[in-house]
Amino acid sequence: MNHAEVRLWWDLRGNQFGVKFRRQHVACGYLLDFACVPIKLDIETDGSHHEDSPFDRNRDRLLQGHGWTILRFWSWDVFHQDQMVIDTISGTIERLQRKPEF
Repeated sequence: MNHAEVRLWWDLRGNQFGVKFRRQHVACGYLLDFACVPIKLDIETDGSHHEDSPFDRNRDRLLQGHGWTILRFWSWDVFHQDQMVIDTISGTIERLQRKPEF
């Protein structure tokens, strides 16, 4: 894991959001940075090499087609806007937990 992933893992581990996350989980043939499998939430921390990446767009499209929600945060945000990152994750978890199952 890179430094941003290590930093974010401290916030995600131990059910601190009321859900369990896995590090480096494989879904649809892709390695996800952090995955909450029961609600299909993928959290990615990206450096500048991911900016406007066709690989990431295709990956996200495939995962979304299988019901995954993807949150992407720049590494810079993990270190310098940590409350925004936490609030976004928390709000997304709440929304996904309320989502009706069909």
